[in-house]
Amino acid sequence: MKKLVLMVFVLCALFIDGVNAQKWKPTASTIKTKWADEVTPENVWSEYPRPQFERKEWMNLNGLWSYSLQARNLPMPKKFQGNILVPFCIESSLSGVGMEMLPTDRLWYRREFSIPQSWSGKDIIINFDAVDWSATVWVNGALVGTHRGAYDRFSFDITPYLKKSGAHELVVCVDDPSSYGSQARGKQQMPQQGIWYTPVSGIWQTVWLEAVSPEAYMKEVRITPDIDQRNVTLIPMLNKALPPDFTVKITILDDARVIATTTVPADNKVVVNLENPKLWSPDNPFLYSVKMELTNKAGQVIDVVNSYFGMRKISLGHDGIATVLHLNNKPLFHYGTLDQGWWPDGLHTPPSDEAMRYDIEITKQMGFNMIRKHIKIEPDRWYYHCDKLGIMVWQDMPSGMTIIPLGPPDNRTIRPEFVPRTGADLNPRSDHAAQFEWELRRMIDSHYNSPSIVMWVPFNEGWGQYATCRISDAIKALDPTRLVNSVSGWALRPCGDIYDIHSYQVEVNVPPLTIDRASVLGEYGGIGLPVPGHLWNPEMRNWGYQTYQSAEELLKNYIYKFNQIVEMKKTKGLSAAVYTQTTDVEGEVNGLMTYDRKLIKIPVEVLNKTHSVLYE
Repeated sequence: MKKLVLMVFVLCALFIDGVNAQKWKPTASTIKTKWADEVTPENVWSEYPRPQFERKEWMNLNGLWSYSLQARNLPMPKKFQGNILVPFCIESSLSGVGMEMLPTDRLWYRREFSIPQSWSGKDIIINFDAVDWSATVWVNGALVGTHRGAYDRFSFDITPYLKKSGAHELVVCVDDPSSYGSQARGKQQMPQQGIWYTPVSGIWQTVWLEAVSPEAYMKEVRITPDIDQRNVTLIPMLNKALPPDFTVKITILDDARVIATTTVPADNKVVVNLENPKLWSPDNPFLYSVKMELTNKAGQVIDVVNSYFGMRKISLGHDGIATVLHLNNKPLFHYGTLDQGWWPDGLHTPPSDEAMRYDIEITKQMGFNMIRKHIKIEPDRWYYHCDKLGIMVWQDMPSGMTIIPLGPPDNRTIRPEFVPRTGADLNPRSDHAAQFEWELRRMIDSHYNSPSIVMWVPFNEGWGQYATCRISDAIKALDPTRLVNSVSGWALRPCGDIYDIHSYQVEVNVPPLTIDRASVLGEYGGIGLPVPGHLWNPEMRNWGYQTYQSAEELLKNYIYKFNQIVEMKKTKGLSAAVYTQTTDVEGEVNGLMTYDRKLIKIPVEVLNKTHSVLYE
């Protein structure tokens, strides 16, 4: 009888899931990527979210959730409005909702989940990889915790809130002031226009569970390579303070071959020597594997985590003309694209892991060796693909801080306040600055182990720029292994490792040489080519800094500007250049690819051959 009841329960559950799947479909969109058609509630973002800290026992909570969008002053809804596909934000087509969320709104999510029987006796952690912006979480009606920040991951131990059996209820509510707040939000603006894009609200990265030992578990590891000393330092950190008889065994592998093994007391650092280490570079992105096993005082292995690292060094050197960028103690010109990370169907969230990897692969095939990730922080898997494929990353901090209203109250545009070229740094409120700096530190700590990231960029073009040199110095103290570009373009300051100007003129401006900093073009190009049938909104202004109407004109003018970069490298000491941009984005048509990724405007092989002269 029990088997029959269980079978009926399973069949009912499958039927309900099938009905819910039928109810979901993307909202109308003028263009979409080819990967959008492959998205279903059953397969959405099913990959392990954090490849640098991987456990076996985990459960993906992506898929269809119930949602309700209502005024902030209303209580938790008893009935929900419909289904939303997590992890796509409510404004996106792939969410199945496609609805604008106002700063006066509150977004509610609900779903049920069950814990596998094999997890019995384990503690259960719920992980949110990103929610924009302020999230509050309940499990079975009990408040679990809150978090503020659009780009950093957060977790809660939900074990005390679980029932002994049956399904558990998960409720999440989200507030998002969008561009009417002071929070770090990057290029989100209400309303969208020009270089500012459609806002993103709610869950926009994977939500998932993992099972861990109630005694203790590893919460993170900090990995620091040193190619000069031929060693790597690891600090495996636990979720709680423990006596020294809890140890972590560390095994380092070259592919499947064990090359080093050591044991260290928990929460202590260990330096592991590597004989003839293989270096990570864009030409040879070799990664070592790491296995970490936590053992309790009884000698039992209670946690196992797999990770990886790359042996590489980023520094400054001198080539006889100027201070230049070095990788692994050799000069290397950095040439990359400005990458906004926006998608016509998912906005902040790519349709799939495959789609996200495609952008990086094509950029590499075009002959670029770097990406400037512009005013956005990506999911961990994005950096994993950069690590694996071998492309350097300049990582921006999303801008925010103070706001300035433009226009009459009934039609007001809100933009970040910025510092004029010759103006003084802003003086934000202390609580705004504290939140910004907390999120900045979270970005650095969360992605510290990624070998592809070679530079941190806290400010762009003066947007929300304050205490520039103090923040630049603080980043260097937190992470002395990478370079700091204290401000990219506009209101430059005498600090950091980089002197960075932007130039969108036909005749590209030459950045001046400095004694102790590398001179770079943090943005240039921006040549527009609107392609009918691939425009996000054909009725709006589709623009580039110079706009042409044929692929031939685009290539001719790209080569003209690129040749200036080559000449600056040879005779003016230029160390790097960033071309705007990887893809079209909404009304910007200055991408090397269209917004839907269906058309590459300049042949890949032509770009690759053209760019090769920079690395000779």
